[in-house]
Amino acid sequence: MELLLAIFVFASSTSITPGPNNIMIMASGMNFGTRKSLPHYLGICIGFPLIHEIIKIVGIVYLVYLSWLIANSAPKSLDSTETQPISFWQAVLFQWVNPKAWIMATGAVAAYTSAASDIYSQVLLIALVFFAVSFPCIGSWLFFGVWLKKLLKDSSNQRVFNICMALLLVMSIIPVTYDLIRGYVT
Repeated sequence: MELLLAIFVFASSTSITPGPNNIMIMASGMNFGTRKSLPHYLGICIGFPLIHEIIKIVGIVYLVYLSWLIANSAPKSLDSTETQPISFWQAVLFQWVNPKAWIMATGAVAAYTSAASDIYSQVLLIALVFFAVSFPCIGSWLFFGVWLKKLLKDSSNQRVFNICMALLLVMSIIPVTYDLIRGYVT
């Protein structure tokens, strides 16, 4: 029971903190509302995998690209139906290049597994806890984005918001980039 509680606290704290998924689902909630963002939301919650170094590099490059797109997006009417939110499968596939997801997964496996016990059942328990915790944590970001829509009707506020979100997205990859560079330098 203590292990389950420890994994739950770890999963909750890492799932609720700002990261690429949370920033993108908040922006999706703001731009598209809850119903249209549900596939994106479910793709995040269900598509959470394990870590690999090449995927970190691809993820960093992709997130910098996304940041550039967000920062340079023109303000628009938030009532527009011209664009669509990220789909379920796009969100699932994004988990493969999401540095925070990789760090969370490897951190949880490193911290909450033991060589003395069955590794598969331990990893399954961790995955189930993350699965359960992701819905309310990621959902809070979705609903925050929906709420933000009310504040961002003005195009100048949208511009500031987009630049802030792009900067947060870039900042979210700094620790992964630092660890990656440190791994090659040392």
